[in-house]
Amino acid sequence: MALRDYFAHCFSKNKKLSEFIHNDFGFYPRNITLYELAFTHKSASEQRIGNYKLNNERLEYLGDAVLSAAVADYLFRLFPTKAEGFLTEMRSKIVSRNSLNKLSQKLGFEQMIHYSHDARSSFKSMTGNAFEAFVGALYLDRGYDFTKHILIDRIIRIHIDLDQLEQTDVNFKSKLLEWAQKEKKHLVFKLLDDKVGGRQDRLYNVVTVIDEVEYAHGADYSIKGAEQLSAEKTWNMLVEQQIIKIEQPKEP
Repeated sequence: MALRDYFAHCFSKNKKLSEFIHNDFGFYPRNITLYELAFTHKSASEQRIGNYKLNNERLEYLGDAVLSAAVADYLFRLFPTKAEGFLTEMRSKIVSRNSLNKLSQKLGFEQMIHYSHDARSSFKSMTGNAFEAFVGALYLDRGYDFTKHILIDRIIRIHIDLDQLEQTDVNFKSKLLEWAQKEKKHLVFKLLDDKVGGRQDRLYNVVTVIDEVEYAHGADYSIKGAEQLSAEKTWNMLVEQQIIKIEQPKEP
C-alpha cells in the first residue's frame, strides 16, 4: 500500500467509508468525495449544481460502461474458444441488475448508502445502482487498469460463481415481450444514435419504449447485449412501480 494512500485515509473527512472500502477491496480511496457521491441515492439529494441534484446517477452511468468493458475483457481472455454469443450472454448475466443487487448486498453496500428511509421499499435496485456508481468513482479515482484489477481479482473471482452463472437462464427481453403481448402493449427496443467508440469498440445504446414512453437505457458492445440490459432495467423499473406484479410464493 502506498504511503500517500494511507496518509489520505488518515486525513480523510470520512474515515468510516474509507475503512469500509479498504476492508472490502484492499485499498484506501484517494478522493473520498467521489465515493461519498457514489453512495448518495437520489432520494437523499440535498445539494445542487445549477439544476442538477448531487447524487450517484451520473457515476452509475459511467460505472455501467466501465464494468461492461472490464467484464468483456476478462471473459474474452478466460474463454478463448467460446463464440461471441456465449460471451455476450455471460457478460449480461454478470452485470445484470439482479446479480449486482445480490453482490452489493453481500459486500455490505446498503449500510453505507445515504438514502431516504421512507423511500427504501420503492428502490429495490438501490444497492446494485450504488455498486455501478462505486465503479464509476473508482475509475475516476484510480483509472481503468486499477479498476479492472479490483473488479476481476477482488470481486468476480471471489464472489461470482461462473459455473453456476452459466447454468442460469435469465432472459429479461423475452419476459418483457411476453408481458407486453399479454397486456397488449406496444414495445420496441430503439437503437439510439449516440454510439461511443470506433468501429472495433463501439458501445451501443438502446432504450426500451412502451406505448411511446421511453423507459430504461442499456449500453453494451453488442446490440443484443444492450437490449438485454435495457429490458432488465425496464422490467425492474416496472416492478418497482407495481405496473408488473410479481406473485410471491405461497407459504407451505
